[in-house]
Amino acid sequence: MTDSRVVKDSKELQAAVNDGVKAIQVVGTISGAPRVVLAPGVSLSGGRLEFGSKGVLLTRDNTVENIEVVVPEHEVAIYADTTQTDWGTLTLRGVTTVGQVAIIATDAVRSGHISIDGLTVRAADVRGRVDRPRGFGVEAMQGGLTVWNRQADASVQITAEITNVAAGSEHTPVRGSGVFVAGHGTDDGKAFGGVLTVTTLSTGEIHTDGGIAEGTPDLISGGVFVISGARVQNVINEGPVTTLGQNDMVLDNWGDVQTWTAKQPIISRGPSGIGFVNFSDIKTLTVQAPIQTYGKGARGFNLYDGSLSEATFESIQTHGDGSIGVQLSRPLPKLTITNNLSTEGGEGLSLVKGVQMTLKAIALSIRPGGALGELHVGGAISTSGNDIVSVELADSVGSWDVPGGIVAKGKGSDGVYYSGNGTAPSGVTVSSEQGKDVVADPTAS
Repeated sequence: MTDSRVVKDSKELQAAVNDGVKAIQVVGTISGAPRVVLAPGVSLSGGRLEFGSKGVLLTRDNTVENIEVVVPEHEVAIYADTTQTDWGTLTLRGVTTVGQVAIIATDAVRSGHISIDGLTVRAADVRGRVDRPRGFGVEAMQGGLTVWNRQADASVQITAEITNVAAGSEHTPVRGSGVFVAGHGTDDGKAFGGVLTVTTLSTGEIHTDGGIAEGTPDLISGGVFVISGARVQNVINEGPVTTLGQNDMVLDNWGDVQTWTAKQPIISRGPSGIGFVNFSDIKTLTVQAPIQTYGKGARGFNLYDGSLSEATFESIQTHGDGSIGVQLSRPLPKLTITNNLSTEGGEGLSLVKGVQMTLKAIALSIRPGGALGELHVGGAISTSGNDIVSVELADSVGSWDVPGGIVAKGKGSDGVYYSGNGTAPSGVTVSSEQGKDVVADPTAS
């Protein structure tokens, strides 16, 4: 047995694997090999490996670094052996793939740590994956990178540090979700069973297109998706995140996140997408660049469920019919939008918790239960669509700070509706160019 070996073709690669070489270095491109199974403690580095089906199987305490692994886009480039009870530490460093990277704890797996620093999934197609978590009336598609603790036993703890992950490109978006981290969860989207604990999840540029058929009510994908059972200390989107298709969320949280920071633009170009949507718990959310959506029913920010202590956005702009700017269904102590909040559309269909519903492109919609403590908008809250309202208040707002005022520009559009616990805004200029400024609306719910 040798400690290291350089390999240049398929025959040498298989010989090194069979001989138990601890450090295998690939030179150049090797194609036509069967899948590579790395024995415990073995490292693989350098060069390019091309496979006709699955690529590299990790077992325990493996390191894969500075290498390109290419498989057909619908296959798995790098994955983990589920007959192992303990993965030890599985390390990916400076890796590029065509094909999915899937580290999924099932079967015998009871523990393990995943360390990823520098992973680019150039292309992948995960639309055929049958296993999908379910919650809130929909199933969520797996990602180009999928790290998932699927064990129902709560004593199974998988940990991870995942940094510098990029997925897809403008011309080759990942078909499915981009980055997907998850614990076990339940069909109602709540955490139950095995947990995935992540210290840091950081991403570079992400492009996805789930390829979901128009009008589908019960399937979604996400650019960066934290799923039920995942507990993440810090999510950091260092690069832009763009989704292109139907029901493609850009940033989506079903898990437990301490801080989530997006530093580059968040863009949805397909119908029924959402820039950021929260169904679970986040302490602080900061989006330092614009959120922009362009499809019908593609909303800017939704706080549907769970909790959020503070949210800060650079700006939010939607362009499609039915595309609400901000909608709150749960209490939010503080919301800050540094520049403007605006919508351009009118009425249209949008996916809401597994149901296609008709919505209007309201800029700020506060639903019953969505009381807002402080609102700070550096510019204006405005709409330009016809027959809508700029601000809908069915619950309270503690304080208003909107120097640019609330503006309804469209034909037949009003400035503010209030009902229930909502009241007319205080200290804010409200104007409607072709409608009413403020309306007490007892029919709102």
